[in-house]
Amino acid sequence: MSQYTQPQPEPGQFTAPSPARNGLGTAALVLGIIGIIFGVIPFLFWIGTVLGLLALVLGLVGRGRAKRGEATNKGAATAGTVLGLLALIASIAIGIVTVMAVDEAVDEINKSVENTAPKDTTKDTTKGDQDGAAKDDSAEEKGKALAADETSVYDDDVQVTVSAPKPYTPGEFAVGHTKGNKAYQVTITIENAGKEKYDANLVTVDARAGKDGVTAEQIFDDKAGTGFEGSILPGKKATVTYAFDAPADAKNLTVEVSPGFDYDASHWELTV
Repeated sequence: MSQYTQPQPEPGQFTAPSPARNGLGTAALVLGIIGIIFGVIPFLFWIGTVLGLLALVLGLVGRGRAKRGEATNKGAATAGTVLGLLALIASIAIGIVTVMAVDEAVDEINKSVENTAPKDTTKDTTKGDQDGAAKDDSAEEKGKALAADETSVYDDDVQVTVSAPKPYTPGEFAVGHTKGNKAYQVTITIENAGKEKYDANLVTVDARAGKDGVTAEQIFDDKAGTGFEGSILPGKKATVTYAFDAPADAKNLTVEVSPGFDYDASHWELTV
């Protein structure tokens, strides 16, 4: 049986060259272009960083192949290397700018939250004193309620004063009064000593009576219970009479006044 032997090329016979290995250079060019696009987009810069690094590595390898004669696209590999480096630089720069912008936005949000925090009472003054001397600024902070005719002054110069309670006779069709209980009226005055118009529609008034602090229901009739309405202009004041229902044996009335959502409530401890 005869054996087949592959013929060997004769001396001087032409041999076909190996195909060019241009894949890495082309990939470097494509990745470099895409890397630059993503590198300049905030919050997507990290994609540009990854693609730029790949383009740089592949481009350098592709240039090495071109130098060894294994590839014919040295220009594409070089361009991919340059674009990869540019993508890295751009993505890092945009990343720094993005982080700084986020930090600044967070700071602005924190400042806005601080500015919308409830306004604290800064000082208490006694209008009943002959010399008009200021009371202890930290009276409320120490847990001490104000007395009758004392004024709670807020940092925007809104001033709230509650008078001493007086016996009150509810009307025939009054709501909130229980037979056998006693009724008391207090006069609340709000003065706007600031520079901005004050919205009095958000004022809330509550009361508790006796040593057990039971809720003193507000009485509504033709003489009391309407509450504050409208706005108070700078330099002006508004006065409203409130009536409350208290147990017959109650010796004290605690009145709580909140000038609005952005204010801390102030308290008055009144003797009845």
